[in-house]
Amino acid sequence: MTIPGLGKFKNWLTGNVETDTVMYDRTLVWMILGLAVIGFVMVTSASMPVGQRLAQNPFIFAQRDAVYLLLSFVLSLITLRIPMAFWQRYSNVMLLGTIMMLVVVLFVGSSVNGASRWVAIGPLRIQPAELSKLSLFCYISSYLVRKVEEVRNNFWGFGKPMGVMIALAILLLAQPDLGTVIVLFVTTLALLFLAGAKLWQFLAIISCGIFSVCVLIIVEPYRMRRVTSFLNPWDDPFGSGYQLTQSLMAFGRGDFFGQGLGNSVQKLEYLPEAHTDFIFSILAEELGYFGVVLVLAMVFFVAFRAMMIGRRALQLDQRFAGFLACSIGIWFSFQAFINVGAAAGMLPTKGLTLPLVSYGGSSLIVMSTAIVLLLRIDYEVRLTKAQAFGRSSK
Repeated sequence: MTIPGLGKFKNWLTGNVETDTVMYDRTLVWMILGLAVIGFVMVTSASMPVGQRLAQNPFIFAQRDAVYLLLSFVLSLITLRIPMAFWQRYSNVMLLGTIMMLVVVLFVGSSVNGASRWVAIGPLRIQPAELSKLSLFCYISSYLVRKVEEVRNNFWGFGKPMGVMIALAILLLAQPDLGTVIVLFVTTLALLFLAGAKLWQFLAIISCGIFSVCVLIIVEPYRMRRVTSFLNPWDDPFGSGYQLTQSLMAFGRGDFFGQGLGNSVQKLEYLPEAHTDFIFSILAEELGYFGVVLVLAMVFFVAFRAMMIGRRALQLDQRFAGFLACSIGIWFSFQAFINVGAAAGMLPTKGLTLPLVSYGGSSLIVMSTAIVLLLRIDYEVRLTKAQAFGRSSK
């Protein structure tokens, strides 16, 4: 017995529409546009009080976010026309350029809240840490094309990409930016696992990673305060636990359908970083449980479709595209998990944005570029299948 519509839903979920001649993943496009629109609306709502205080203009952050969205769209149109062979060929150059930018930011970078993470170029501020994610994953995907057997059979084959990741981690920790380091570490491990590396290598690296993170937390007092305040923020609700208690109040006020768009109280400068790191809290307060589930479902589908695109590319032996698509899916979902977990009090705060939703020019541009790479990979996979079908039908 077959359930009516089940096959169509399965094809929609996986992107395997057999009669479809469209050469791009429509569902992925709609999901990304939906997240971008929700992000713009929430940035506008959450940033009005701080914009009024800083610049006497409640819409200043909304205007900047609109510029970033427009710039991301223009760059996406360009990126969409670049074949994946180009990214594979110049992955080493991208990585070297990123390392140089990470070194430069330590000397001439502008500091915000004690962290030197931005390089000012005219009116724009570039955050090299965001670019390091895409650069590293392109490099590792290219490395796996050449050395996948060495990764599977030799510890040094496994250790070389981890060594590159550690070099980036040292530069990022000097800023400091522990959140980005954790994203790089987890995504790199997951990518090597997909490539077929041995389990004992993962256990060794994970043990070293956990030990290193514990040491980094202990040696920096502000990180230790974040961990202790995360465990019980109500012990010091006006000190180290202030940000998390205000975030939890926002979740509590949201109820099922929320207080209504624009009716958040916590965004009235009770909750710091309301339009960046803690935008999910404002979303929960204004849109409620319904809005939270909707956004999380959209994030899940984007990550799921990324993994499906990667799987189909690997099946066609397009290994660079396949590994890169999988790394983007893992990166997207894990960063969203950390942001939401920190806002909901399940994880210590790490200063990571909610992809495509939080305010931040570098994050938005880099993440939109990564998503467009998914569309390009999907296009090349569909093109290969169409050509193969054409040859077989002759």
